[in-house]
Amino acid sequence: MSENIQTGFGPATGVGSLPGGDAREAAKTVTGSFEGFPHLPELPARGPGADMIGRTAGMLVELYARVEPSGWRLGDHPGRDTKRARSWLGEDLDALEEFTQDYQGPLKVQAVGPWTLAAALELRNGEAALSDPGACRDLAASLAEGLRLHLAEVRRRVPGARLVLQLDEPSLTSVLRGQVRTASGYRTHRAVDRQVVEATLRDLVGTHDGGPVVVHSCAPDVPFALLRRAGAAAISFDFSLLTERDDDAIGEAVENGTRLFAGVVPGTDEPLSDPAGSVMGVRTLWRRLGLRPGLLPEAVTVTPACGLAGASPQYARSAYAHCVRAARSLADNPE
Repeated sequence: MSENIQTGFGPATGVGSLPGGDAREAAKTVTGSFEGFPHLPELPARGPGADMIGRTAGMLVELYARVEPSGWRLGDHPGRDTKRARSWLGEDLDALEEFTQDYQGPLKVQAVGPWTLAAALELRNGEAALSDPGACRDLAASLAEGLRLHLAEVRRRVPGARLVLQLDEPSLTSVLRGQVRTASGYRTHRAVDRQVVEATLRDLVGTHDGGPVVVHSCAPDVPFALLRRAGAAAISFDFSLLTERDDDAIGEAVENGTRLFAGVVPGTDEPLSDPAGSVMGVRTLWRRLGLRPGLLPEAVTVTPACGLAGASPQYARSAYAHCVRAARSLADNPE
């Protein structure tokens, strides 16, 4: 078995979003909780432009989006929604920079991946960009350029960091299966060819200049094999949604050096078990796959199941601390 597990990650981190609207408080929470692997917080409660889609739309180059009653729609010029999205991202980067002075180590930034973006952004006719292969290509190219600029800006602000790029793709399985609804809601868009999906993701992964890319989805049936082939160094998922059907793909991913970001801590306020109990399922999976227990801390990063935007601030802090303790439990007692 390959022991070439992807390095450059910490034992625990967050997915991305947090409750509230105070950028400094969020950066303080993240850097205080994950001293070895912080991430750039997202605060969607601030409104349109701070949400996952609007934030990434604000990063696009030569493509712009505005808020319509039906959602985000592509247009010709940057309007107030684009400016608001960029302003909030700048505020978040200012706060992160303040709390990462002299930081050396992995640092994760998140953006929506090309297929979830294509499923969410509307064309002028109100249909998703997903309906037009040319629009999908333009969107992916614009996103790639925007991510290059974004990563360069983060490097400038936190020069000691080793950047990890996370692409959020919760709609990816729906795109592959032809389950994304049309504007009318009566039909669905055709499934996109798996090879096209994989090639587009591979191109996006390549924008990170050799740095590691994580693909995150908290939806069921994550396409582990496709993401591994596309070059993802790690795959982030809601552990509770796994079934034994996923075993072979997960085992193959680990054997080929792909790291697992196991979302084992609930994303909304729930009583938390003891840290060892939170990762019991990970140990069980490991035994079922016949993998060496000592490989666990090298192959797994512990995270919440999804973003924490819907949680209370107190729970979000507790969930982050719980992730750190659960990761320590895995390292101390991999058996």
